Amino acid sequence: MDSLDRILAEIAAEMRGMEHRGKVADYIRPLAQVPVEKFGIAVVTAKGETHLAGDAEEAFSIQSISKVFALTLALGAVGDQLWKRVGREPSGSAFNSIVQLENEHGIPRNPFINAGAIVVTDVLLGHHQPREAIGQMLRFVRELAGDDSIGIDEAVARAEQDTGFRNKALANYMRAFGNIEGEVDLVLGTYFHYCALAMSCRQLALAGRYLMDGGLSNGHRLITARRARRINAVMMSCGHYDNSGDFAYRIGLPGKSGVGGGILAVAPGIASIAVWSPGLNPSGNSQLGQIALERLVQRTGWSVFEPRFGAP
Repeated sequence: MDSLDRILAEIAAEMRGMEHRGKVADYIRPLAQVPVEKFGIAVVTAKGETHLAGDAEEAFSIQSISKVFALTLALGAVGDQLWKRVGREPSGSAFNSIVQLENEHGIPRNPFINAGAIVVTDVLLGHHQPREAIGQMLRFVRELAGDDSIGIDEAVARAEQDTGFRNKALANYMRAFGNIEGEVDLVLGTYFHYCALAMSCRQLALAGRYLMDGGLSNGHRLITARRARRINAVMMSCGHYDNSGDFAYRIGLPGKSGVGGGILAVAPGIASIAVWSPGLNPSGNSQLGQIALERLVQRTGWSVFEPRFGAP
């Protein structure tokens, strides 16, 4: 057995034995029905090898991990003009907080909190119809993963539409400051569909290769190396809401979480990693997912803060 396969198998076995698994996101009905016992992990290396363990082939709702792909598309559409409407600083607040928007005149702290992602969605919607913007996102992630079976869970999208009152408040508040230009209901409908993307750990790790490989995906230039580096930087500092500092401290990789229990993590030049366990910690990040990633970097030395990180 390959040493990485052995490491992943050991971690998956350790996670199966965990007593405290966190709490599923029960405010979104379809997510509340996901068994908390699920656990999957996938690693795609720079050499193109794929390593899996646990429930790595089972699709789950990626939720806020989609914000990484939305940010990539928005930067491609408008470039650094995006940063006039959304910041790049950690929020220190919950993912759905409205507190900072008044003091900061409707400019969200970063593109990975809900308010920031709604602005990014507004940028992507532009003069398009929601169907076109949703189709663009689907084509993008399918191309990244090389898998046309990836789709959107319409039940999840409807449930988010039915319960997303705080997101509606965020969008309307930013609209009052002029930082949402489109019709709020259309922007939110598009945003909810982005969050309802369903992917497996394997598909997600494959989709994240361009951030691992300096903007290359399957050997083709998707974005510049500079832009890939900057997206990774925002993931490192802002990818886990008010838990981002602890994630960097314990794991030391750029990453983005979602309340579906998934985490996409990037070891630049080495591997793209996806982990899924639906139980969440109090900050809304996968409890076992973070533990599994911490154990992975301990056994591989993949933290970017390791003295010989990326050395041959």
